[in-house]
Amino acid sequence: MSTTSAPPSTSAAARAGTDALEPRDRLIVALDVADADAALEVARRLSGHVGMLKIGLELFVAEGPSVVRRVREVAPDLEIFLDLKLHDIPNTMCGAIRSVRAFGVKFLTVHAGSGTAHLQACVEAAGDAVGILAVTVLTSQDEVACRQAGHTRALEELVEMRAVCARDAGCAGVVCSGRELSRVRAVAPRLARVVPGIRPAGADLGDQARVMTPARAVADGASYIVVGRPILQAQDQAAAADAIVRELAGS
Repeated sequence: MSTTSAPPSTSAAARAGTDALEPRDRLIVALDVADADAALEVARRLSGHVGMLKIGLELFVAEGPSVVRRVREVAPDLEIFLDLKLHDIPNTMCGAIRSVRAFGVKFLTVHAGSGTAHLQACVEAAGDAVGILAVTVLTSQDEVACRQAGHTRALEELVEMRAVCARDAGCAGVVCSGRELSRVRAVAPRLARVVPGIRPAGADLGDQARVMTPARAVADGASYIVVGRPILQAQDQAAAADAIVRELAGS
């Protein structure tokens, strides 16, 4: 596996760097809720407590693009990460990405499984308006699931190969589990590393197969961590977020 660093990306998000991020800025909260009213209430509660909110398929399909604008209006201090995990032919994906450029989001996810040329087309469509994050292998998948899907490579090797594709395509970053951080850092040190499947110690794992605690993920090289249910299901969501930020500050 090649470990040669990629040429500098043209993506504004990739150029910004993540080493100087404050602990709060590293925390992304997943708005995995059913409708805009619930999302807006969470956004209000977490404004000033986290760095970014993630809008995924459930909310985006339920409410449409307007939910991005509405969340930004109630929490203007927070960045938005649009987690749509696009995976289609390049022409279709690029058309969707050009539409997303007008939303004012920081990141957009696409699947990395189609290779470097496909990812590069996405990066070019995004321009400087939005950072493309390449999803390597979903954190709900394990070795058995990968084999059942027809992959002949070991899971960690598959993640590494896709990180190389993202690096060579000029993506802003990758999405991977905490368990693959060392391999991703080795082959793509300049990319932002976004780690979902984060669970504070003692929290329910839910449907996640490859998980890690917040402090361990950042200590191992995560640029950002994504937390959903442990904050959304907390009686005091802001306090739950603050506790994770304190953990990150001590990592």
